[in-house]
This record gives sequence, structure tokens and C-alpha cells, in this order.
Amino acid sequence: MLTLLNLLSAIALLVWGTHIVRTGIMRVYGADLRRVLSRSIEKKPMAFLAGIGVTALVQSSNATTLLVTSFVAQQLVGLTPALVVVLGADVGTALMARLLTFDLSWLSPLFIFFGVVFFLGRKQSRAGQLGRVSIGLGLILLALQLIVSAARPITEASGVQVIFSSLTGDIMLDALIGAVFAIISYSSLAAVLITATLTATGVISFQVALCLVVGANLGSGLLAMLNNSGSNADGKRVALGSLLFKFIGCLAVLPFIHVLAPLLDKLPVNDEELVIFFHVFYNLIRCVVMVPFAEPMARLCQRLIRDEPETDLRLKPKHLDTSALDTPALALANAARETLRMGDVLEQMMGSFNKVIHGAPREEREVRRLDDDVDVLYTAIKLYLAQMPKEDLAEEDSRRWAEIIEMALNLEQAGDIIERMSGDVADKSLATKRPFSAEGLQELETLQEQLLNNLRLALSVFLSRDITSARRLRRSKHRFRITNRRYSHAHVDRLHQQNVQSIETSSLHLGLLGDMKRLNSLFCAVAYGVLEQPDDDRDEE
Repeated sequence: MLTLLNLLSAIALLVWGTHIVRTGIMRVYGADLRRVLSRSIEKKPMAFLAGIGVTALVQSSNATTLLVTSFVAQQLVGLTPALVVVLGADVGTALMARLLTFDLSWLSPLFIFFGVVFFLGRKQSRAGQLGRVSIGLGLILLALQLIVSAARPITEASGVQVIFSSLTGDIMLDALIGAVFAIISYSSLAAVLITATLTATGVISFQVALCLVVGANLGSGLLAMLNNSGSNADGKRVALGSLLFKFIGCLAVLPFIHVLAPLLDKLPVNDEELVIFFHVFYNLIRCVVMVPFAEPMARLCQRLIRDEPETDLRLKPKHLDTSALDTPALALANAARETLRMGDVLEQMMGSFNKVIHGAPREEREVRRLDDDVDVLYTAIKLYLAQMPKEDLAEEDSRRWAEIIEMALNLEQAGDIIERMSGDVADKSLATKRPFSAEGLQELETLQEQLLNNLRLALSVFLSRDITSARRLRRSKHRFRITNRRYSHAHVDRLHQQNVQSIETSSLHLGLLGDMKRLNSLFCAVAYGVLEQPDDDRDEE
């Protein structure tokens, strides 16, 4: 029982080490890897090579698949090139399996020792994250060594030998067992490695080992499909295409296993190494042959998985890719893009509010609907940022995290103010048939135009963090306050002149001026975050 527990814990350590390497690489080079994929994905050969290279770095074909799936979900690339990248990822993970199964156990303590030193010494720097990668590599090598050590006593047990001796007849059953084994171990590499160990000790025949390897590859496809079961239609299509490619490869090679096994067994290589080489070349040949069929497979996947019907008409976030959470720069960029969408909705709200003050009561309902959209985006951004490992963020990323959450909060509060303003106008002016005076209406239009310009400039400052633009925004805020104060005095002058329309709408008019002043402060707050940066030599107001 203890030996079996040691084997399971070694497999778990392998999975964890792979996760650490993947997250470390993604945090340091995630943006670069995405850039490589996005630039290489247009041509099939380059997409295939990009899939191999990225997977070799992140140690996980699933991670590469998640990156490509996010591109497809955002409609940056089509399904066909995405499937080509996934085929390359399968080759990449097979090549890394061959590399990691060399006797590199002596490197494990070095990787772990120096990794811990760098990670704890400079945790929030690039060197610290590379130390995290080093720890992961050390754990992978250690786990592989432990898997081999734990598997040998199990294979020598008479009961286990009796069980595996039954795997000598039905190639389809053997492949199915290999698939189940890969799913249970959560790693096709672990399944292939244990299969090689079983072959070396003579517990299973070489032919059965080949069937188990083919099945393990199929199991990794099933595992990816299960992992993407909760994703959108695009993610499911990529996973389904990968699974179907592996299933076709399985059906194509299994009938010839009884011919291949004797031929390969004659090679001057021991059975353990031969199983690993078969794993590599099987994936290489399968994926190269299937690259030309990526387009027909994409069409088939689109037929099998239809787009989900849109039952909720509310605006939904479109840039908050959860697969980017391990890469702070990318996750923050996604959150910033979604925050800009909040700004776009606010522009629409201000346009509808302008129609309300001109006597269009139906637009008040549109303002309420748009405010609900702003609330949805704000909640999504807030929850997305909350999932980021903030303790691991570098100082600059941490500051950007705070800027995004503050900007999103300001825009959400601005939406509430615009909704309240619209409701006040509808209730106190339109419903009671008390229109604004011509002068008052013109003043409100002027202030609203300035507000709209400041909002657009604020969004530009938020995105670019340009100090010159931030100073211009701060000056615009000051000019708006002066204009707002002048219009407030002008309204009081109209009251002294006994202007009936001004008297009837006085409370509403002054309330709107105060609300617009608050809106302006919320929009322009982003300027101060930029101007308070250490390298700022800002001018005085």
C-alpha cells in the first residue's frame, strides 16, 4: 500500500512541477509567447513549429492549447490554424518527454537549490520567476526518478504481474486501458514512463506497451476535453479537434501494431528506450500527416459544436481570458481593455442622457439598461483581478492593478450618477412638463460636451499613461470647474431676473451642475495616478 502511495505521490509531484514551470514561464515570457503565436499562426508550417516551441518552454500542451483557445475565442485567429498549433504542441510535449527521460537526476538538486535561492531572494522580479521555473524543473526530474523507483517494486509483485499478463490479446482493450491510465495519472508522460518501466521488467510485452502508449495519447486528448467542458464553444472545438486527431491516429496505427512490434523489437535499443522513442515518432508522424487536414477538421468541429444561443441580452465581458491569469502583464492588459469597454458604454449613456434633457423620456430606460451593462463589466473586472496572485506581482504590475481597479470603480460610480441624473430629469422636468430655459439647456449641453471630451482623454491617459496627456487632462478638469462655477452664477442671475423656467427647474438645474462636477472629478482622477509616478516633474496648477 505504501509503495502504491509513493507512486501516486510521485505522479502528483510531476504534475505539480509541470504546473510550476508553466506558470513561471508564462509570468516571465507569457506576452512574448503570445506574440510569437499570434505572428506565426497565419502559415501552417510556422504555426506547427510555434506549437512545438511554445510547448517545449511551458512543458504543457494543455497550456499551449489554452493560449490558442483564447485567440479563437477573441476571434483573433481561425479554428484551422489553432488546430495546427495544437498538433505542434503534441509533438513538443513528446519531444520534451524524450528529453526528460534521460538520466538527468543529478541536475534535480541543483535546479531546486538555486531555484529556491533566486525565488526567495528576488520573488517579485524576473529572476525570481526564473527561479520558480528552476524549482519546477528540479521537481519534474525528481518526480520522474521517484516514479521509476516506486514502479519497480509494484511490477515485481506477483498479483500485479497476473493482472498485466491479461493484457496480451485485445489491442483495442489495451489502448483503452492506456487512455484510462493517462486520465487517472493526469499526465500522458507519467503513463508512458510507467509503461516503459513495465516493459523493461518484462511484466508486459512490447506489443502491449505500444498499445498502452497509443491509448495514453488518446487519454491526454480526453483529459483536455474534460478540462474544456466548461469553456465556450470555441474552446470546446479546439479540444474536440485535438481529440479527434488523436482518435484517428489511434485507429490508424492499432491494426498494424502486431506488425510494428516485431520490427521495432529488432532494433539495437532496449525495450524501455524503445517505448519512449515510439511515443515520440508516433506523435511526430501522426501530427505531420494530419496538418493538411486541419481545415476539414475545423469544419467538422464547427458542425458538431454549434454556437450557444444568446439568451442573455446584457453586455458581457469579452477580454477577460482566465488562461492569462498566470501572466500578470497579459491579465492586466485584458482587464484594461475591458475597462475601456466600460468607458465606451458610458459614452453611450451620456448620449442617451443628452436626448433625455432634450425631451425624450424613452431614453431614460436606455440609460438604465446601459448602467446595468456597466455594473456587469465592473463586477467581472473586479472578480477577474481578484483571481490574480497579487502577492507575486512586481511593483509596477501591482501599481497597474490598483490603477485598473480604481478606474473601473470610478466609471461604475459615474454610471450610477448618470442614471440618477437621467431619472431626475425624467421625473422633475419631463413628467411635470417643466422644460429648462434656453440658456440653461445650452449650458448643460456645453458642460456635457466638455465631460465627454474629458472622458475620452481620461481613457487615453488610462491606456497610454502618458504624462503630457495627464497634465492636459488635469488642466481640462480645472477649466471645467471654472465653467461649471460660471454657469452656476449665471443660473442665479436668471433667478434674479425672474425667469420662470429657471425658477421652476432651479433645484434640478443646480443638482445637475453638482453631479456633472462629480462626474468630471471621477473621470479626471486617473491623471493624478500617472502624475504621481516617481519620474514625473509635474507643473503646478
